[in-house]
Amino acid sequence: MSVERLPDFALDDGRPLGREFAALGLGSYREAARYVRSLPYGRNTDRSDWRVVLKEGRGACSTKHALLAELARENGRHVALMLGIYEMCEENIPGIGAVLERHGLPCIPDAHCYLAHEGTRVDLTREVEGAEYIERFLHEEEIYPRQIGEYKVRAHRGFVRRWAMERGRDPERVWRVRERCIAALERRPRIEQRVKEAGKTNLTMTSLSHGRSQGGGDCS
Repeated sequence: MSVERLPDFALDDGRPLGREFAALGLGSYREAARYVRSLPYGRNTDRSDWRVVLKEGRGACSTKHALLAELARENGRHVALMLGIYEMCEENIPGIGAVLERHGLPCIPDAHCYLAHEGTRVDLTREVEGAEYIERFLHEEEIYPRQIGEYKVRAHRGFVRRWAMERGRDPERVWRVRERCIAALERRPRIEQRVKEAGKTNLTMTSLSHGRSQGGGDCS
């Protein structure tokens, strides 16, 4: 899963993507991969356009990995962009358990994009503390960056439909639950940030109160 499993080479700053990364002070493929990995997780305004990741400063598995696959291609290298379907649960995606439990589902099929190089999966959006590595994919295929939009959604919905019907579930309802899971993941960073900010505020107030009790808050 690590960036170190990707090839490393100098980026051509005379090409469109190379220029964008050079403007950020990044000159190699692994440096670019580390930067993209560090960007917050979040859906882009156009989920089918990997070009907006750097401009918007965020990305999801599809757009982030498609950007890096295209960056490799721009430099004459091949890093495969993969589409995989797996069963998403609390163990491999921390933060969705409450949503699944509320709807009586132990797991739900999700489509995930990642990279592959020399037979090794490289996933830059799943390096999350507490998350189990996805060992088993129900389906995997290599796709082009242009296929992360309509093609990916169509393939995913088709798989969800078959999965739900095999279990006597309503496919549309299962799909809505999946959307709620993704929404829960997108809310989580904002909640964590508010908790951190609240903690800092409490710490500051405690320090001020302590200072006043010691006479440190009296300016007269």
